[in-house]
Amino acid sequence: MSEISWDFPAPHVLKVQVADGHIDLMQHTNNVVYLQWLEAVAWDHSRHLGLDEAAYQRLGHGMVARRHELDYLLPTFLGDDVWLGTWIIASDRLSIRRAYQFVRPADGATVFRGRTQWVCVDIKEGRVRRMPAEFQAAYASPLQIEE
Repeated sequence: MSEISWDFPAPHVLKVQVADGHIDLMQHTNNVVYLQWLEAVAWDHSRHLGLDEAAYQRLGHGMVARRHELDYLLPTFLGDDVWLGTWIIASDRLSIRRAYQFVRPADGATVFRGRTQWVCVDIKEGRVRRMPAEFQAAYASPLQIEE
């Protein structure tokens, strides 16, 4: 991954390939697929940090999207490999901010950038709550990027 110019150091990367079901009428990857990939790489990173679906259930808390910022920069096409990079760029007691950068490794082009604010909620009540200590430890951001 050293040949890729990532926006921040040490991304968590999930590798995907554009498949038939991703293609829309314009013959490129449909915009909603990027949103699905955003969630997929966030979950993959969360699992890597030790917080999987079972941990969310056990703790009775989860992270839900409050706000997305999505920038579609270049199209991707059937068969393209795409590397989905993510970082936790800020965290506090209630929420985290994730940055995303999707890169086509064939030419090193960044095809998508995004940001999401994820907030912690009580699963049963659906109300915003302070993150449990396990969430705070796992989701602590070494970057703390001010926006």
